[in-house]
Amino acid sequence: MPELYLPAWILWALLSAAFAALTAVFAKIGVASIDADLATLIRTVVIVVVLGAILVARGRVQPLAGISARTYLFLILSGLATGASWVCYFRALKLGDAARVAPVDKLSVVLVAIFGVLFLSEHLALYNWLGVLLITAGVICVALP
Repeated sequence: MPELYLPAWILWALLSAAFAALTAVFAKIGVASIDADLATLIRTVVIVVVLGAILVARGRVQPLAGISARTYLFLILSGLATGASWVCYFRALKLGDAARVAPVDKLSVVLVAIFGVLFLSEHLALYNWLGVLLITAGVICVALP
């Protein structure tokens, strides 16, 4: 029997998807009795503590002065976008079903494909665009009542 080769990025992406699914389920339960913004703050504090522990445990802490201004700019912009996404996501979970909110949130996949082509000079083949269209159609099917 041939050995199955799975590139490392696919494994990490699949793990990301699994944890994102758990995030939606746990967050829906957690946000039920508190303000959505407070829930987002609690989640963020947990993330900061866990990531800090991971950096220390792996010996990956580095001097902040060695990071370029351009890197800081784009990481700050990414952080602002992440924060805005989380605030919107938790409010959507507070108001809607997790089984519908999470797939609509995954329209980010479609937007990343479009933004990657427009702003990062990435190229997608015709069958890649077909996948983007199918994701969009799937989200619409899940989101509709």
